[in-house]
Amino acid sequence: MKTFRDKVVVITGGASGLGREFANVAAREGMKLVLADVQADALERAADALRSQGAAVIARLCDVRKGEQVQALADAAIAEFGAVHLVFNNAGVGSGGLIWENTEADWEWVMGVNVWGVIHGVRIFTKLMLESAKSDPSFEGHIVNTASMAGLLNAPAMGVYNVSKHAVVALSETLYQDLQLVGAPIGASVLCPYFVPTGISQSHRNRPEDVRMTQGPTASQLAAQAMTDKAVSSGKVSAQDVAEKTFNAIADGDFYIYSHPGALAGVQERMEHIVAGSNPGDPYAATPHVREALRAKMKLG
Repeated sequence: MKTFRDKVVVITGGASGLGREFANVAAREGMKLVLADVQADALERAADALRSQGAAVIARLCDVRKGEQVQALADAAIAEFGAVHLVFNNAGVGSGGLIWENTEADWEWVMGVNVWGVIHGVRIFTKLMLESAKSDPSFEGHIVNTASMAGLLNAPAMGVYNVSKHAVVALSETLYQDLQLVGAPIGASVLCPYFVPTGISQSHRNRPEDVRMTQGPTASQLAAQAMTDKAVSSGKVSAQDVAEKTFNAIADGDFYIYSHPGALAGVQERMEHIVAGSNPGDPYAATPHVREALRAKMKLG
């Protein structure tokens, strides 16, 4: 996708974090914006700020776990702007702790947003974009799914999140291959940020009542939350940096987008263990103090 001006972009999780920065870049590039989020006040503030800059914006409350709400978002985009060219399936939440301590509600919430949200976005918007391409020979589109380096690694005490993001990577790679198979004028990318200062570590603030925390938090969940808060807040690569890098990758047709390429050393080591058939490596081999701090917070001695 080479041109952005006057094209239509849909951004889930668009009221804050990476989604908000995607919106800033899109507005600067002259795109028409469709913002979706579950936090009404933040969504309206974001939309008003973008409109004050001259951008054409519609904002819709949307729980991406619900297919009918994602469909309503697509319908609103078409009704207002007539087409969709760029989609950021970006909404995401996090939850940590020892994997056997996560409740059914934890799994339903994280998988609902992180996996089903992307599934709904892909199945609904891809078909919509393919229909537009049939009637417009010049149509060009792109879909970006936000995964994480947790989709390529498996850090301890992040099980639910790891599982969800591995699913997004697999879904995105398959989407890319399927679009190539049929010769569609639509590109695909998977974004794998590492520790970037956004609000995801506090995503429980918007946890819906139907998947509320039913017990805990346990010592491991509190420890994982504290460690994640520290890592995210101390990140040196900003959400704005990631947004700029992502738009450059879209223009260049790049599939894999990394905020911290240096973290790929861990991915390479993991792949080498897989190919060799050896047991998973020690994630704290170079930082044993981190393991000891985590164990201490979990009261494991």
